[in-house]
Amino acid sequence: MLMKVTKIITFLAGWLITAASVFAQGEYVSDWASVDRRPVPQWFTDAKFGIFIHWGVYSVPAWGPLYKDGAKGIYECYSEHYWNRLATKHPLFIKHHQAMYSESFQYQDFVHDFKCELFDPDEWAELFREAGAKYVVLTSKHHDGYALWPSEYAWNWNAVDVGPHRDLLGDLTAAVKKTGLHMGYYYSLLEWFNPLYRNDPDTYVMQHMIPQMKELVTKYEPDIVWPDGEWDYTSDRLRSTDFLAWLYNESPVKETVAVNDRWGKETRSRHGGFYTTEYDLVHSDNVKDKRIYHPWEECRGIGHSFGYNRNENLDDYSSSEELIHLLVGKVAMGGNLLLNIGPTADGRIPVIMQQRLSDMGKWLRVNGEAIYSTKPWDVASGNAAISACYTTKGNDLYVIFTKYPAGAVTIEGVPRKPASAGVLGSAAKVSCSHSGKKLTVRPPALTVGTAPCDYAWVIKLTDCL
Repeated sequence: MLMKVTKIITFLAGWLITAASVFAQGEYVSDWASVDRRPVPQWFTDAKFGIFIHWGVYSVPAWGPLYKDGAKGIYECYSEHYWNRLATKHPLFIKHHQAMYSESFQYQDFVHDFKCELFDPDEWAELFREAGAKYVVLTSKHHDGYALWPSEYAWNWNAVDVGPHRDLLGDLTAAVKKTGLHMGYYYSLLEWFNPLYRNDPDTYVMQHMIPQMKELVTKYEPDIVWPDGEWDYTSDRLRSTDFLAWLYNESPVKETVAVNDRWGKETRSRHGGFYTTEYDLVHSDNVKDKRIYHPWEECRGIGHSFGYNRNENLDDYSSSEELIHLLVGKVAMGGNLLLNIGPTADGRIPVIMQQRLSDMGKWLRVNGEAIYSTKPWDVASGNAAISACYTTKGNDLYVIFTKYPAGAVTIEGVPRKPASAGVLGSAAKVSCSHSGKKLTVRPPALTVGTAPCDYAWVIKLTDCL
């Protein structure tokens, strides 16, 4: 009996050592139980703020209708869906297209005006760095199939063969990485009008989609792979875990790459890497009003569209104050913000978008300590009446006021009196008193001349948790 037990123990010990060795080497297999064990890289959860870029042939017409649809608010405004809306006979797109062009003018003809002649990747990268972003995600290929790099799987429908005759993705990647930011790529799993996708999806996946994604990863070594367009097929049909096993085991970025959750029509908020929401509308049940204990990211535009939309006016853009409050709110719930810009067809970032990013950068230069590499403070629910959000780092608590308090504020759930308290960016001190687990802070009066920043203000409470 003892011999049998010894043999069993020896077998289990050997199996555990082997299993530990396999996982230590990053040996993932092609199923969700395996690839879901791979953690989201720490750099991503620390980064908090990224820039999304939608740029392609759709940037030439740069148009989508804006109209109200009851409780949904603005609707049908994504300019990057221009080709599909024409093909599906959307009346507003058809009316606009016929008025501006002609019935014989095809979407593909727009590529000849996608010249990007004013594109300066170093200027873009510097703007993103100054905005306080830590990563960038570029649309390498949207649903129209047009690739922003010289992909051998998009012959004569890529940025080198036709249009600007330039490796847009490669040039921007080099510039972004030179500034020290992380670089990633959005990739559409679907292609609306690719005959293989429409008629033989299995061949499309094996001979086009997966080889093209591997080409993109191998050549440009992204820090993020951000798929989209997953809603037609399950992840099994798309062979998503096959690709992820390769990405985590064999690719040149296997140790550092982050991925999202858009790998099949059943995978959002269930499988993959970080979870994604979109304008708080896509799979937002888990994160809109309560935080979840999984890395996640909200993506949205500064306006209503992702691609540049000439139909949008000033009122359609979020203000700098709204965007800073948005960032603060998402980070305080444990998420990242991926804020989109839509460049023009000639390669410029619209001035209003530059201005918004500049304001966010000014705010983050003062208050970034309360954003980057922080965690939510789960006790904050007891302070719902206070116009503030909370983040933590080690034993420090950051109270981010979206409306500066006029008087004393009591914060519940603070274990001890802080060693020090102050407003970030200001020499003014904050007086505190502590009783039980209630901390009362008395912020100093701030005037236009003494306020360290606009839109939101941070009180740092040192060593109180």
